[in-house]
Amino acid sequence: MLAAAQRLRRSSDFAAAVRGGRRVGRGVVVVHLTVPGPTDAVTPSPEPARSSGAENSAPRRAGFVVSKAVGGAVVRNKVRRRLRHLVRERLAELPAGTTLVVRALPPAADATYARLGADLDAALTAARAPRGRRPR
Repeated sequence: MLAAAQRLRRSSDFAAAVRGGRRVGRGVVVVHLTVPGPTDAVTPSPEPARSSGAENSAPRRAGFVVSKAVGGAVVRNKVRRRLRHLVRERLAELPAGTTLVVRALPPAADATYARLGADLDAALTAARAPRGRRPR
């Protein structure tokens, strides 16, 4: 389970992450990732300050969107629990102040835990990659 400070709860938080974040879809999930820019960074040095309270001032936060298109309440909650567990393991790898919204697509209802993890990893990797022009 994610700590209360790591969860997105308000609709405005979800909207800000979806509108301002980078969207990447892979397999059965779509990831909206908002990473603070260089001016928004909590620590000016490239090394994270582990001993100071800087991490607590800007926690990494995650939220989940699993619509009724995925399935009934039991299926949606199963998908949400699996995604929450997968994100909890990966949240510490993200920069401080990052906001992550994971949206499950309807095929996520039948996806295995391993497939959800692989798709989540691929989406996070693509979302964190620097934006570049695609060759034509």
